[in-house]
Amino acid sequence: MEKVVFGFFVLLAATLNFGFFLGDLSDPAKHNVYELFAAVVVSLIATVLKFGDRTQIGAVHLATSLVADLQLIAASVSWAYATQISSAGLDEKATASVVSLSGGALLANLVSVVLLVIETVSFHRR
Repeated sequence: MEKVVFGFFVLLAATLNFGFFLGDLSDPAKHNVYELFAAVVVSLIATVLKFGDRTQIGAVHLATSLVADLQLIAASVSWAYATQISSAGLDEKATASVVSLSGGALLANLVSVVLLVIETVSFHRR
């Protein structure tokens, strides 16, 4: 059951991130702030689940998750700055920055999913 929960959160983090990333880079209407928030929360949960694995592949899983967290948190801070502090608001430039940061997180999540698939395929029952 532990592997199912782990796989669920890894895949959910990637799909939520993909859902936010998809759309016109400069159109804020195409990118839902709640989806970004959900991507951050699920990514953080996935990171917590990756702690404790002492294998080499576990360390790489954790590294990819930390990169995704950092990128998504930076995207969230950029969104908050643009909507709450900046006089320009969430314009095309700010939206492009937020979406680009989430794209970096998406790449890290995809690496994590590939590692999960490789680990699953190479698992041998004993």
